[in-house]
Amino acid sequence: MIEEYARRTGMRRAVVAAALAVLVVATPAAPSQAAPDAAHHSPRAATADRVIGKGTPASCTSAAVVRAVRRGGVIGFNCGPAPVTIVMTKTAKVLNTSKRVVLDGGGKVSLSGAGKRRILHQDTCDKRLIWITDHCNDQATPRLIIKNLTLRNGYANSPDLEKGSGGAVYVRGGQLRIVNSHFVDNRCTSTGPDHGGAAVRVLDQYDDRPVTVRASTFTGGVCSNGGALSSIGVSWTITDSVFTGNRAIGRGANPAESGTPGGGSGGAIYTDGNTFHLRMADSKVVGNRASEGGGAIFFVSNDRSGTLSLDSSVLRRNPSLGFENYPGIFYLGQGRPTFPDSVVR
Repeated sequence: MIEEYARRTGMRRAVVAAALAVLVVATPAAPSQAAPDAAHHSPRAATADRVIGKGTPASCTSAAVVRAVRRGGVIGFNCGPAPVTIVMTKTAKVLNTSKRVVLDGGGKVSLSGAGKRRILHQDTCDKRLIWITDHCNDQATPRLIIKNLTLRNGYANSPDLEKGSGGAVYVRGGQLRIVNSHFVDNRCTSTGPDHGGAAVRVLDQYDDRPVTVRASTFTGGVCSNGGALSSIGVSWTITDSVFTGNRAIGRGANPAESGTPGGGSGGAIYTDGNTFHLRMADSKVVGNRASEGGGAIFFVSNDRSGTLSLDSSVLRRNPSLGFENYPGIFYLGQGRPTFPDSVVR
């Protein structure tokens, strides 16, 4: 983890040099919104392996979501013609015997943690969710896909790293994909050097494949680190997405300075570990904030093998109140980050 590079290099944030990257681009388009289904019973629900709801909002319950996620497969919703919010009274957990779990809200469904709990959880190394292999950190399944769905007001708060990270979604192992989905006002533990991911926290992915995020938005997330996304040793491919108004509010960075609880890095995105890559294209990271390093992105590859690439993207107005070496970015990796056709300021 990041403590390793601090011990090896002796680097403290007071001696981090600032550098500027000046490039010009066209502003990318905002992610598309899924159009509401015209039919009372959506086509997505009609072709799903299992359907939550019987055509009314009242029939779409937290218990039904939890049951469907445990059973796995392609999950649709039939909650009536209007948008609906399902308040989760229990976290939905993926069983590790599932090959695939596709949660498709059809552009009309929001799942809310009500500011009290995490919404969705997958952990291939949790024996309570059925441990199926002795290499649980690197198994190919479950393949979790979050699609056409809004996840809001998720909450994780604990000194334990697993329980206190990933306010809306926590994933360890298997594979994760996020498509045309929206994460709004999620929260996780407010201090600590390694807690992170108000919207999504990821540890381990099969065969070191990247988490893919496409046409999605992340707004209003707050956590010690990673106001939207956080990971350790995990790669990301992010396209056509928007990050706004997310904050890393911890204090003291990592390792925590004497007399501080630690944290405060990666206003939108926090990544660390050894060999991993963050690739972003046609996206916006605007108006995020970190109390320590990387108001937009915090990227530390401990062995300096990781890479950061921002292609045709816009990063601006992402203050780093402690340290940065590019505008809104703190980067330690292989060579310099690359910003083809991007604005970084």
